[in-house]
Amino acid sequence: MNTKAYAALSAGSDLVPFEFDRREVGAHDVELDIKYAGICHSDIHQVREEWGAAIFPMVPGHEIAGVVTSVGASVTKFKVGDHIGIGVFVDSCRTCEQCQKGLQQYCANGMTGTYNGYERDGKTVAMGGYSNRFVVNEDYAVHVPANLPLDGVAPLLCAGITLYSPIKHWKVGPGKKVAVMGLGGLGHMGVKFSVALGAEVTVLSHSPSKEADAKAMGAHHFVSTKDPENFKAIAKSFDVILNTVSAELDINQYLNLLKLDGTLVTIGLPGKPYSVHAGSLLSGRRSLAGSMIGGIPETQEMLDFCGEHNILSDVEVIKADYINAAYERTIASDVKYRFVIDASTF
Repeated sequence: MNTKAYAALSAGSDLVPFEFDRREVGAHDVELDIKYAGICHSDIHQVREEWGAAIFPMVPGHEIAGVVTSVGASVTKFKVGDHIGIGVFVDSCRTCEQCQKGLQQYCANGMTGTYNGYERDGKTVAMGGYSNRFVVNEDYAVHVPANLPLDGVAPLLCAGITLYSPIKHWKVGPGKKVAVMGLGGLGHMGVKFSVALGAEVTVLSHSPSKEADAKAMGAHHFVSTKDPENFKAIAKSFDVILNTVSAELDINQYLNLLKLDGTLVTIGLPGKPYSVHAGSLLSGRRSLAGSMIGGIPETQEMLDFCGEHNILSDVEVIKADYINAAYERTIASDVKYRFVIDASTF
């Protein structure tokens, strides 16, 4: 099944036009025309081998929104014409405790990534969403509500669920005070979800220029972290802090903003380990936790929630030949708030 795409042919190289063959549609598979594919910062890390050895040629992309064009003989979940989403993984072992609970992202035997990995047969290289078509097992795709435009949906399949999952797990809602560290591709989704769930939301950002955007998204407060003095006024203020920042920082400054029994959830992935002072945890029975995307049931729940509340990612739609420039702008935090590729341009 000939597929047009953009790929990195070697570590750190620019992405270039590339063609390859997708597998034919099996009995339990769904074929889709990709309409939009989001650019996640993790795509850049993978292409540049910043997270270890990678597989090349690499077609990145795990924020995929499209329309079903054909289904296998045994498919019951989708029909031709349905709007469909695919996220960070396309398979898992299905039998471990986590998979049985619908927590496929924590599969004990390892989830199968949408790209830069091997499928369950151990030999087929998974190729991602920077392409014009896709084939996936129906169990690892989700329905997109018809009222949501697909360009703003694509980043929900990673950035959206990455924030929705911890927000639900730590029971963000009315009466809770929540801080979102960073207002980028991840952070702006944390603001939108937390506000929609009824929490009091504060954005902590090193970019004072983003205050207007934060307030427009519903944030109740904005604190510039450029001035260390600003931390004093908000000490011991928050039930939950959502850390979406990938840059290195003093995590203890932020732990001290938690109330008694508060939790700071690490979502962004910095290049170096944090140096955590035990006192920052002991003095308030505080917790430092982590969270990674969501399983298929929770991803569907998130999209349904977005459909009900008309929540979308703020995006800048680009053509495929702009991907390399978009990578540089993403690194420079020069995007509001997620680049999305128009797949018709592959």
